[in-house]
Amino acid sequence: MSQAWIIVTPPTNWTKTADLGFTVQGVKSTRGRLAQRIQPGDRLFYYITGRKKFAGIVRVTSPMYEEHTRVWATEGRPNEVYPYRFRIEAELVLPEDRWVDAEPLARQMEHARRWPAANWTLAFQGNLHAIPEGDARALDAALRAAAGTAAGR
Repeated sequence: MSQAWIIVTPPTNWTKTADLGFTVQGVKSTRGRLAQRIQPGDRLFYYITGRKKFAGIVRVTSPMYEEHTRVWATEGRPNEVYPYRFRIEAELVLPEDRWVDAEPLARQMEHARRWPAANWTLAFQGNLHAIPEGDARALDAALRAAAGTAAGR
C-alpha cells in the first residue's frame, strides 16, 4: 500500500527539482528516519514555503539511496546536501499561477489539526511529513481541479 507525503520546500528548491525534470528528489539529513519509510509508488505533494501553496505531485519510482552531490540548499545551513534521495516522476505539475492556496486545505486536513487554526503553517515546518490517505485525496482533488484535470488522468 502506498503512502502519501508532503515535501516542504522553498521556491528555489522547487525550481531545482523542476530543472532536473522531476526525476530526483532529495530529503534533508535530519529526516533520514522518515526518508527510509518512503517506497516506490508513494506520492509526494509539494508545499512551497513563503508562498504557502501546493505546486504539484510526483510519484516515487526507486528505493531511497544516499548521494552527497549538492543540488538543493537550505538557508543558514551551508553543509546541508539533502542526502536521502529518490527517483521520481511527475504526476501533476502546476504552473505557478495555478498553485493552490494551502490555508483552506490545511484547515480540512487531519495532518494540520494538532495545531491551532491561527497557526496552521506549523503543520508545514520541517522538510517531510507523512500524511493520511484522506489528506492525500483532498490534496489530489484540489491540485487536479486547479489543473483542470480529473483524477486518474
